[in-house]
Amino acid sequence: MSRQVVLAKTAGFCFGVDRAVNLVYELVEKGVKVCTLGPIIHNTQLVADLESKGVKIINNVDEAPDGYTVVVRTHGVEKDVLDTLTQRGVEYVNATCPFVTKIHRIVSEQDENTVVLIAGDKNHPEVLGIKSYCKGPSFVFKNEDELLKIIQNNEFVQKNKAICVAQTTFSLNEQKKCKKIFEKLCTNCKIFDTICNATSDRQNEAEELSKKSDAMIVVGGRHSSNTCKLKDTGNANCPTFLVETADELASLDLDGYNVIGVTAGASTPSVIIKEVLKSMSEEIKEKEVETTSAVTEEVVETADNADKAKKPAVKASADGEASFEELLNESFKETDNSKVVTGTVVRITPTEVFVDVPGRKQTGVVAFDDLSSDNISKCEDVVAVGDEIQLVIMKTDDQDGVLKLSKRLYDAVKGWDDVVAAKEADEILEGTVSAVIRGGVLVSAKGTRVFVPASLTGVPRNQELSVLNGATVKFKIIDVNPARRRAVGSIKVVTDAERKEKQDALWATLHEGDKVKGTVKSLTSYGAFVDLGGIDGMVHISELSWSRIKHPSEVVNVGDVVEVTIKSLDEETKKISLGFKNIEDNPWEILKRDYPVGTVVDAKIVSFATFGAFANILPTVDGLIHISQISWDRIKTPQDVLKVGDVVKAKIIEIDFDKKRVSLSIKELFDKPEEAAEETETAQEVAEPVAEEAPAEAEAPVAEEAIEEVVETPEVEAVAESVEEPATEE
Repeated sequence: MSRQVVLAKTAGFCFGVDRAVNLVYELVEKGVKVCTLGPIIHNTQLVADLESKGVKIINNVDEAPDGYTVVVRTHGVEKDVLDTLTQRGVEYVNATCPFVTKIHRIVSEQDENTVVLIAGDKNHPEVLGIKSYCKGPSFVFKNEDELLKIIQNNEFVQKNKAICVAQTTFSLNEQKKCKKIFEKLCTNCKIFDTICNATSDRQNEAEELSKKSDAMIVVGGRHSSNTCKLKDTGNANCPTFLVETADELASLDLDGYNVIGVTAGASTPSVIIKEVLKSMSEEIKEKEVETTSAVTEEVVETADNADKAKKPAVKASADGEASFEELLNESFKETDNSKVVTGTVVRITPTEVFVDVPGRKQTGVVAFDDLSSDNISKCEDVVAVGDEIQLVIMKTDDQDGVLKLSKRLYDAVKGWDDVVAAKEADEILEGTVSAVIRGGVLVSAKGTRVFVPASLTGVPRNQELSVLNGATVKFKIIDVNPARRRAVGSIKVVTDAERKEKQDALWATLHEGDKVKGTVKSLTSYGAFVDLGGIDGMVHISELSWSRIKHPSEVVNVGDVVEVTIKSLDEETKKISLGFKNIEDNPWEILKRDYPVGTVVDAKIVSFATFGAFANILPTVDGLIHISQISWDRIKTPQDVLKVGDVVKAKIIEIDFDKKRVSLSIKELFDKPEEAAEETETAQEVAEPVAEEAPAEAEAPVAEEAIEEVVETPEVEAVAESVEEPATEE
């Protein structure tokens, strides 16, 4: 019976798991002694491999051996565990998934009067970690029934502010049911969508795949929450089996199922998925592994034509198996020439490789051009003396006693088979752009050339495709034509997926108020766009400088690396508002720090009003010199004394920071005229009579006592009285 196996596109490691696993392996490769706080992921086989490399598993901080670095697993841990690690000075690396960290941040930002409702398994490490960051009351529910009981039995939940977050691997179907309860009974609750994108994608795809399949196989650990959720999702539509390894397939009765869907949990290594597929294929005489990825519009027509001539990538022989050599020989029309043989390299020259082919009397020769389809500089780049290599007989020349062979042709045919298999498995390939042709580029991979249309290269329309020439690129096969041995690939689908994954991970780490570095990507009349590492944010022109500017180019240029502050994040619209100005450069802060009331400043007259003149003190800070503060003399208008552009000395007499107002005075720097006149007149009245009556001897130094006697004499008093009497007219 013919059977079809359909592999889910998103099966295997998610971003967070892949990040954590790679982190541990990198530490081990560097020679670091590592222990993980609990299993790094819920996969027995991978954990066993790490243990074989010396990685220990501990259950609490007290068990951490001296000299070991503790790795906090992807699920995260309770807050007090991290605090303990820090307090004790234990070296640790936090591999908590950024999406889990985001939930920690959300709940920790709530006040003590906010109720936190957590959708998930109350005993799961991730949920225990989330609860530890809650400041107020928190409740955990795993389904709609438990949520209903919490709301009905706790009046506190209904009356107070509440939020709801979900374990990253929570069931999407269950979440939809719970949302309906919130809409009816707890409308004051704000719901945060915290189910991981990878989890939601897997569950959605598993649901669709299970509807089209007769049975489903879920590959993953039995203790993995997201793997169990996938099994539940599949069971809703068809019989679903969970296996941890390929060995468990032998215990399953899959007879009678024509279409079998295969998916895997986020903590399942790709090698285990491949082993399961391989084991299934060995039991199926005729198989076809497909992927659920869609073909782009540009190659739909080509794909339709190819489907008419499509045949399985591997044909079964009489005993149910066919070797690659048999298939390769079938692809050639000639009987003697063009056969596949195995030879041993015996000698290498700059232009040829000599090969000993068992059973052949002729000398086997591989010309330099027939050695490889890659750009090589010498034969030794591909083979060495003693190597056993597979070759195709191109020509038998009995007269010269030479057997002309080609390794390049063998690689090309085998590579075609690999390309077809890569398309079926939705595998990412890597190759080199070997040529730029009309309408696209050619990528060499596995000895085969793959055509990538210009629109699928990822190169902008206003840029030449030549920028890719010679570059190493990652791509996927989106269409194959077996009849013409032609394949169409897409670089863009890989770069888009990588960009989205990177963006999702970055969004999980960004918070309002964070200072981050980015590169200025483009400028507009209203602001600058900054690349934060895969996500663009905008700095409005008003946020670029405390001074007034006409264009962002007055402050930054494209390509500049700048430090910016995240002012606001909108995950729904994917918009980020950034600030560039430093608070310490705020002119009003400078004024507060360096220019207290009473400070004398150089002020530049910038404009006039009927009631005074405005003068600039600092960039964007102008002060008012009221008309009454310009001069001690009475003036009609400020223009009588000042003009625009004048730089004058002025005294700060008042500052209102709330209203952003500064009052200045010019006249305060000068003495009041009336006071100066009175002081002068008083001095003259006292000094003149004494000077008139003083004897000539007074010019000589006189003792202090003598001066007092002179002042008190009746003659002096008489003179003083005569001065005070008004003069009479004659």
